[in-house]
Amino acid sequence: MKNRLKEKIRNKETGILTYGMTPPKATHPPEKIAEISQKQCERIRDLDIDALILYDVQEEADRMEQERPFPYLQTIDPTTYSNVYLSQLSVPKIIYRCVGKYSEAQLTDWIKSDVDQDRFTVFVGSSSSQQKVKLDLTEAYRLSNQHNRDLTFGGVVIPERHMKKNDEHIRVANKVQSGCSFFVSQATYDVEASKNFLSDYFYFCTNNGLEMVPILFNIAPCGSPKTLEFMKWLGISIPKWLENDLKYSSDVLDKSIGLTQKIFAELLEFGLEKGIPVGCSVESVSTRKVEIEASVQLVKDIKSILDKKLSQAAVI
Repeated sequence: MKNRLKEKIRNKETGILTYGMTPPKATHPPEKIAEISQKQCERIRDLDIDALILYDVQEEADRMEQERPFPYLQTIDPTTYSNVYLSQLSVPKIIYRCVGKYSEAQLTDWIKSDVDQDRFTVFVGSSSSQQKVKLDLTEAYRLSNQHNRDLTFGGVVIPERHMKKNDEHIRVANKVQSGCSFFVSQATYDVEASKNFLSDYFYFCTNNGLEMVPILFNIAPCGSPKTLEFMKWLGISIPKWLENDLKYSSDVLDKSIGLTQKIFAELLEFGLEKGIPVGCSVESVSTRKVEIEASVQLVKDIKSILDKKLSQAAVI
């Protein structure tokens, strides 16, 4: 299983599929954490995914003027959660690291741990230019390259930022030069922004003789107006027509699932036409059981879409 993910990343394959989740609150008693982790293991165990993503949460209070719809609560460190509570899951874990929270010594120790194992991470930078950080992404890349060449690390891509600055493709290309071998987006609801980024990424790499690495588009169901509000607070770009369709739907969750499936299918088709390695990461931004279960079903639906499209592409 571990080699499969590493080989797919190394070979820059289309169709990498992951499931992402946030570790439980650090304030939970141990028995509650054990109960939560057991339920998560039961949900995930039989999913045909290449990796499980575990997020490293930062407060981001200085990023937005609006009050956060859900209160920020510190969560268990994703590495600790993976090692202590999810060890029964054999699927590879991609551990997010918000590098600004850590000193150089702390991040170096983490990078150097378990050097004999295949490990995967996504390095995340500051949430805003106002955020005070101990380390930046450039330093994190340098430390990883210096201390553990076998740690496969990726980055975050934000297609919505491309709509404003028109340079996300250059950011990605520069990060690849620094060692990033894959990218994961935030939740994708704006297909135009994502296709604009992919188009510029494709032509920039083609014109400069650069290889394209896998881009995993994150999709997440939205099951309530409160979840929609939280998504917007997170900076997820949701076109007005789509927001209206969700707000006025008789079944918000079902509507969002159908929309996210169509969005990913369109991005996958676009990538296949141009030879861009596109993949998918599914998550639930809500802790509501119905939305979590919908996200698990969404993984299965996306897997079917991938299998169908990739088999068709192989025939052609």
